[in-house]
Amino acid sequence: MAIPKLIDEKAQTLLSLLHKDQRWLIVINADPDSMGSALALKAILSRKVHDIGIGHVNEINRPDNLAMIRYLRVPTRRLIPNLIAQYDRFALVDSQPHHHPELVKLDYSIVIDHHPLSAEKPVHAPLTDIRPKYGATCTMLTEYLQRLKIRPPKLLASALVYGIKADTQSFQRKFIDADINAFKYLSKYADHTLITRIVRSEYHLEWMRYFSRAFYNLRRIGSGLTAHLGKVQSPDILVVVADFFMRVHSISWDAVSGVFGGTLVVIFRGDGMRKDMGKFAASHFGDMGSAGGHKGAARAEVPMGALDGKDPEMFVLKKLSRGKTASVQRI
Repeated sequence: MAIPKLIDEKAQTLLSLLHKDQRWLIVINADPDSMGSALALKAILSRKVHDIGIGHVNEINRPDNLAMIRYLRVPTRRLIPNLIAQYDRFALVDSQPHHHPELVKLDYSIVIDHHPLSAEKPVHAPLTDIRPKYGATCTMLTEYLQRLKIRPPKLLASALVYGIKADTQSFQRKFIDADINAFKYLSKYADHTLITRIVRSEYHLEWMRYFSRAFYNLRRIGSGLTAHLGKVQSPDILVVVADFFMRVHSISWDAVSGVFGGTLVVIFRGDGMRKDMGKFAASHFGDMGSAGGHKGAARAEVPMGALDGKDPEMFVLKKLSRGKTASVQRI
């Protein structure tokens, strides 16, 4: 697999930032793509620096993510002040600082990501490598491994394969030739039995009640669906339900919302043909919280305090319908 000249330049920049006495923390918003990418960067740094850790900002409750951590031995820990204090250099993969309130608090030396850039919130780091055309950040890290002649061991290759598979939805979502090339290359080294185990770990039994709630609260807005699930144990259930509703015939987008802790979370999914869900999320919720993502998948998080006592379900419906709630149809 040919390595673009850009990767050669970026790889050299990365190596120039490393010193044997450094202690690096790789920060992620944990999902398959970010965890696979973090493991790859860890493999690169491990040959050059004193210590490397991985820290995640989100709750990890989705069964497939937990299975990935278990089977592929992802050594990630919750990002807390005590963990941060143990490190003197920080890297961010598969995300950008403005994507999460906790991410923006750190000063990064490395940012590697495939999400769209925001003109209003530029990213500054000695190594900034952001390529929105790529289907997965795992693809980008695979190119770094190849440029640096690091052959991925079985568990790392499996993590990278699963990260690409998850973020491209098995190549049904946006991807480019580089994603296919990386997937083919990694497949030679990956353990596909382990990957199958992870893929089959999708739902917690206790999540079934949220599906019932989603069906009860389901609304239609044009060619889209929306449902509010109230208080949820984890935002991951919103992702699962949003993915499920995209299987409905004639539906081109959906938005599933819920309250987690003190935050209103809205998960967006689209067919990738009509609406750009990243822009859609940002235009509807970006003025009140963090919002953005891809053309086919996006997320918004709004502090409950910003709602000034408004009912979160009605707040979301009014935002999505731009105040024209008469156009909202109950299913």
